[in-house]
Amino acid sequence: MADLIPAQTCAEPPTVTVRHDDSLYSVPLKRIVHLDIVLPPGYQASSRTHLQEHLPILYLNDGQDLARLKMTSVLDSLYQKRVIQPFVLIAIHAGDRIQEYGTAAQADYMNRGSKAGLYTDFILTELLPYLKKQYHISATPAQSVVAGFSLGGLSAFDIVFHHPEQFSKAGIFSGSFWWRSKSTEDGYRDETDRIMHDLVRKGKYNKHLKFWFETGTEDETSDRNNNGIIDSIDDTTDLIDELVKKGYHRDPNGAHSSDIRYVEINGGKHNQETWSAIMPDFLTWAFPANK
Repeated sequence: MADLIPAQTCAEPPTVTVRHDDSLYSVPLKRIVHLDIVLPPGYQASSRTHLQEHLPILYLNDGQDLARLKMTSVLDSLYQKRVIQPFVLIAIHAGDRIQEYGTAAQADYMNRGSKAGLYTDFILTELLPYLKKQYHISATPAQSVVAGFSLGGLSAFDIVFHHPEQFSKAGIFSGSFWWRSKSTEDGYRDETDRIMHDLVRKGKYNKHLKFWFETGTEDETSDRNNNGIIDSIDDTTDLIDELVKKGYHRDPNGAHSSDIRYVEINGGKHNQETWSAIMPDFLTWAFPANK
């Protein structure tokens, strides 16, 4: 494990620090899983304070994109403004993302996501125990968050929704909720073919779970049902509808305190630049500063 590397600063201290960790080999994934650990200002690696024994944690899929997301600058700015509480960010570098990201219960109609179950096993049985030994982080679900982008967002939602004993919040940026068991060329049935929607319908309600969703009006151009709304927005809002039917509350005004927050960005694209721009909204929702 390498020494702490100071992150690029946004303006003035406080600043985050980044640790690169290449020491974790995953048995189910059969590869070394590279991690970037982003530590909050004032984190002391060699000592335990009352605060550091209980730091919240964010597990982030596609962690190799931290630079494109400008994450250290985003965090530095939020810490300087004191609008988020200290937390540890675990940026998990993707491997074979088209196979490792997906829904653990079922691959899609092209057998994509065939290793999603193994990736979930890695998170639960290898990553969590490893991190709790190495860092001053909380072991409680209430302080554990998973987030991701596109396929990584689908994965984040699937992991949180099915493992409320470990996590309480999911952040999904442009989630791949089109994930389906049947090709559209074979006749697409929204109610039965979208895998995550079906899993939510069949799943259990857990009152402590909360979900943050983002889509951009320019995420894509496809509109399979010709209703004038792109598929990525339809798929996300339809999934939110399923969550509401399950019992989760969505505040129509998008309040941060509701179970579901949905942010739709006019002109937002399916890229890291859009996701970086909306990142402060997600982080202040997931880790609001203590009043």
